[in-house]
Amino acid sequence: MFPQLHQFTDLALVLLRLMVAIVFVNSGWSTLNAPARRAKDLGFSRPFTVFLGVAEILGGLGVLFGILTQLAAAGLILINLGAVHRKSLVWRTGFWGEAMAGWSYDLFLIAMNLVILTTAGGRFVAWG
Repeated sequence: MFPQLHQFTDLALVLLRLMVAIVFVNSGWSTLNAPARRAKDLGFSRPFTVFLGVAEILGGLGVLFGILTQLAAAGLILINLGAVHRKSLVWRTGFWGEAMAGWSYDLFLIAMNLVILTTAGGRFVAWG
């Protein structure tokens, strides 16, 4: 319907990558700042929680800077699939949850990373 907008696809993908990076780097950073508390909140071991925090930061930075973009997006999808599982089947928070604690948020992030994965992040990537 609006073919003239196609020229902005790569810019839109950069903005999408930026949003994904903000969410995951922020989440990973807060996890690494208080790993014991975060591990207790999530119901995971401290070492696994630290691994998740590092993975979120590295995945977010990879997506942001276009370094191994598809691999980073795939890893972030896996993290969010785990979050959907935990929220829906273990905690039973419901789709919307309370105070954005539902798994609808995670589905949005999965969809965003799926776009990045299938487009390789667009033209403006550094490597991969």
